[in-house]
Amino acid sequence: MSYTNQRQHIRTKFRAEVRLSHPDTGDLTLLTADISDGGVYILSQGKPLPATGEIVQVQVMGIGGDEAPLLNMKIVRSDGKGIGLEFVRQD
Repeated sequence: MSYTNQRQHIRTKFRAEVRLSHPDTGDLTLLTADISDGGVYILSQGKPLPATGEIVQVQVMGIGGDEAPLLNMKIVRSDGKGIGLEFVRQD
């Protein structure tokens, strides 16, 4: 099966350590590969990750003295190297 590029936002390479939290996996420390206005791509680093469609919480680690906010994100794709997540609007 081929993957059709359906991106709506320009990606920027961005390497940062993040904590991904989900009831099935607990807290995982992973690395981002890129980020856009719509979401982020996180490298799996060989760790089992939640399935496409699941909502996870993501927090960027090590950015100053205060804790970064927890962001709700939806897994929209998985390709064996990592997962693509989109920001979930919080109205």
